[in-house]
Amino acid sequence: MKVMCQKSTLLSAINNVSRAVASNSTMDLLECILIESIDDDRIRLTANDTELGIETKIESQVLIPGKIALKARLFSDMIKKLPDSEVIIESDDFGKTFINCEHVHFTLMGLAGDDFTRLPEISRDRLVKISQFDLKEVIRQTIFSASVNANNKVMTGELFHIEDNVLTVTALDGHRIAVRKLLLSASYEPVEVIVPGKTLSEIMKILPGEADRMVNIFITDRHILFEMDETIVVSRLLQGKFYDLGKMISADFETRVTVNKIAFLQCLDRATLFTTDSEKRPIILQIEDDVMNMRINSPIGQMNDKLDIGREGKEIRIGFDPKFLVDVLRVVDEEDISLYMMNPIAPCIIKNDEESYFYLILPINVNN
Repeated sequence: MKVMCQKSTLLSAINNVSRAVASNSTMDLLECILIESIDDDRIRLTANDTELGIETKIESQVLIPGKIALKARLFSDMIKKLPDSEVIIESDDFGKTFINCEHVHFTLMGLAGDDFTRLPEISRDRLVKISQFDLKEVIRQTIFSASVNANNKVMTGELFHIEDNVLTVTALDGHRIAVRKLLLSASYEPVEVIVPGKTLSEIMKILPGEADRMVNIFITDRHILFEMDETIVVSRLLQGKFYDLGKMISADFETRVTVNKIAFLQCLDRATLFTTDSEKRPIILQIEDDVMNMRINSPIGQMNDKLDIGREGKEIRIGFDPKFLVDVLRVVDEEDISLYMMNPIAPCIIKNDEESYFYLILPINVNN
């Protein structure tokens, strides 16, 4: 194989597909990127850790067709350190690969491309279209609530529920729930799948997020495929039953607080100065009249602050992990937010009137 392409184009493709490269695998090919010619002016780069696979096509002058699998980390580091010019990649029949760019010449050993694990073939019968911007936003506004490590695997993913023209994305980790609803441009047959959080995190990083460009999503019983421009992402779905949120969420409340989001976020950011991974302390909200007093105490110091608010219903004293509130406020785009509370030990709900977003946070009992 012998191909020639621009360094910037090649590096961008490497960065995208590297997200699906396995780390510390017992199979050398899972730590590789496959480079193969498609036609006279395009090559395809592919990585696949068997759970997540990514491939992208880029323009390239193909001088000799072929394929080669190269160790992803070393290959990526080499390309990063090349001059901003044309890169020539050439491999012989034994896997010896030469990477040349201006006065720089690298040599490394590759593996046979024929042995590389291909991405699974995905049926394209069930298609859902969504704009790049909308998909990136719904992931950004929910992914922080998906569990990173959980005994129940489904909690590490997000529930995608589609019915008619509404997509509902839900994530939870046992302490909080994030729900985001989005109107689609067309109606679809009902479908419900659990997409791994890792897959969605990588897609969010890859997506340019343009409002006028679409993502084609193809869903089967075991896989989901995201097709965006010249890149596709294929992922296994998580198998299992997601939690029934209807049994966990109540619409009742006895206190509603409306507060300026930016001002509240600034207070919470200050409060996090007194929390660490080893020393987590709650921020206590004392809501009375039209004022919310905030206090946090820790062995290293304390903070007191207050904000003017709008209040409906009863006064309340309630505590939260400040990070959980910060995570929500950073992804809500509205100027003012509303918090709904029943009592100091019941979940707090943050939502808008249309319920296009819905966040539930469990409080910390601070009244004993």
